[in-house]
Amino acid sequence: MSSPVRNLWSTTRDRVRSQLWPLPVAAVIIAAVVGVLLPHLDATVDASVPSWLGGILFGGDADAARSVLGAVSSSLITVTSLTFSLTVVTLQLASSQFSPRLLRTFTSDIFVQATLGLFLATFTFSLTVLRSVRNGSDGQIAFVPRISVTTSFVLAVGSVIGLVVFLAHLARQIRVETMLRDVHRDATATVDAVLDFLNRRELRSDIPAIPDRAEPVLADTSGFVTGLDHDAILSAAVDADAVVIIQTHPGSSVVQGTPLGRAWSPDGVLGASAWDRLQERVAHCVSLGYERTAAQDVGYGLRQLTDVANKALSPGINDPTTAVHALAHISALLCELGDRDLGPVVLRDPEGKVRAVLQQPDLAELVDSALTQPRRYGAGDPAVMSRLFDLLGELAWRFPTSQHPVVSSQLSRLRATVDAQNFDTVQMHQLEAKAALVEDLLANPTKKKDYPN
Repeated sequence: MSSPVRNLWSTTRDRVRSQLWPLPVAAVIIAAVVGVLLPHLDATVDASVPSWLGGILFGGDADAARSVLGAVSSSLITVTSLTFSLTVVTLQLASSQFSPRLLRTFTSDIFVQATLGLFLATFTFSLTVLRSVRNGSDGQIAFVPRISVTTSFVLAVGSVIGLVVFLAHLARQIRVETMLRDVHRDATATVDAVLDFLNRRELRSDIPAIPDRAEPVLADTSGFVTGLDHDAILSAAVDADAVVIIQTHPGSSVVQGTPLGRAWSPDGVLGASAWDRLQERVAHCVSLGYERTAAQDVGYGLRQLTDVANKALSPGINDPTTAVHALAHISALLCELGDRDLGPVVLRDPEGKVRAVLQQPDLAELVDSALTQPRRYGAGDPAVMSRLFDLLGELAWRFPTSQHPVVSSQLSRLRATVDAQNFDTVQMHQLEAKAALVEDLLANPTKKKDYPN
């Protein structure tokens, strides 16, 4: 799949799946269509229905059919209202107790969307079928769509079962362990999708230095970078005979009129009209939104996990156990990132000339963004400090030797934070012992087998 199509698909898919309404609305439309067509099928096949099937289908008269359909439709709209209320309460709890950025993860839950869709579809179908029931008054021919009424009954029973399962699912989803698992899973999926795609490009190969004559490429609007159209950027650079370096990456924020990157002509000549076209085309290749999304942002999952840890360490929540659990997921995700190539992406024209360079957040930046705030807000809790030392040990174990300076820098900062606290002697000795293990592992990578699991 080409880059433009892939970028459009990933961005659109993420936008749609994070909304509660698309699947329920689609279910309502389908139910309305089926509610119109199925009574016609009833009228066509009613006389030829086998006796054994006729005993299963609805057998009442028109008044009974209206009562059943009315009861189903009225009860389902009540159940749907209750479900929406429970969903809103859950969203409020997730936002206030854990992090506002977890709302996207919850609203992306296909089970919640499907349950709402089932309830609304049952209501719509029953109400639509009700229109076709006739009791023979006013010269009309009596008609009871037995298959349709039976279908409505089956949907109602399915909705009752769905409500019970939904409540059980909701009780499980509001647990912080489940939310952390879902965030970690989504973040891993983003890392796999984005970096597997990027690693098919050339990474860290002959990155040109930015000359003094380079001109800034300015953003045409403000927001968060949600995606980059690689092939379109390369095409714009080739057409203008220029080199473009995009210094922002998905997840970073930009302000209208500030630089997205730099561009210049290799031969030093780039006319005003050519520059204007290049500026416009490159700006349009950078997708901006009002919030970060997981479509191409490899650091978004880390941001969510870090926010949960920060919220748990706030005085109003004071839940260090949740922070420790979040740090465990952060460690696992950072270890996965340590196995990947996070270098800049170099795009070349058919002749092999470098035409575009797309910066990515490096491992040091991701580690720092994930650990700085929990280290600061959890400085007074020995359990949090202990888990941070364990996390650095896990990174030292998994990171290649070339990335050990990243861990060493974080270890020095963590030690300084611990030294500034008023822990008792036993706690200080325990933390120093953990720090010494990490330091020994960094100094002697061959001793990994001696590091406690």
